[in-house]
Amino acid sequence: MGGWNIEYKKIGVFVGIVSDNLRNIREQIKLACEKSGRNAQSVRLVAVSKTKPASAVLSALAEGQDLFGENRVQEARDKIPLVADGSDTQGRDVQWHLIGPLQRNKVKIAVKLFSMVHSVDSVSLAQELSKRASTIRPLPILIQVNVGGEKQKNGLPPGDVIEAVHQMANFDGIKIKGLMTVPPVTQDPQGARPFFKELATLAATIKGLQISGVEMTELSMGMSHDYIVAVEEGATLVRVGSALFGSRL
Repeated sequence: MGGWNIEYKKIGVFVGIVSDNLRNIREQIKLACEKSGRNAQSVRLVAVSKTKPASAVLSALAEGQDLFGENRVQEARDKIPLVADGSDTQGRDVQWHLIGPLQRNKVKIAVKLFSMVHSVDSVSLAQELSKRASTIRPLPILIQVNVGGEKQKNGLPPGDVIEAVHQMANFDGIKIKGLMTVPPVTQDPQGARPFFKELATLAATIKGLQISGVEMTELSMGMSHDYIVAVEEGATLVRVGSALFGSRL
């Protein structure tokens, strides 16, 4: 935990930057929702706090942000207690989502730390999460889809998702809430639009199957460079890190 043992008096270093960035991101989400005929309340911002100190998270909390995303279980395990000890949430329910790859040997810890796992990329991982979460509470999950077919990225191929959903729906310890993707990187944010469209279409198809226990209410897609396009295509969760906290702190 020593690596995250910051002094909370340093929070002021980040407050101004985070406040301005957060205001801008919220405004951009609102405008994207208006453009696509959506209610801005239907989109939640996941503040990606990976590699950022607890002081940065506390500065976002001070501005009303209460949903954070972490990539690594170990980092989250060290950071979350520091945030809890140093924050005044005024009764708000602060949530942590796992947005990065999850190894099966970390599942036991993850189910205790996170209120949602975005990165479920196999039936076997879903089964392990169900087993570990069943003694605590049903854990909401998203199924990660590799829409770009990139070998270096995790996620199920789109053609395998429906069968996987049918199998995962039998696991009592999880709740399938929707889909997640990380599209191929493009310089132009518009280049991600076809991949977001594909994910939204797949989610609609699965929803139409009316599989018991499967909701398909969440689409986790869009990051700092393309979250506006993602919102226009139906994202309900956008994962924004550098545009909020900056690339370096």
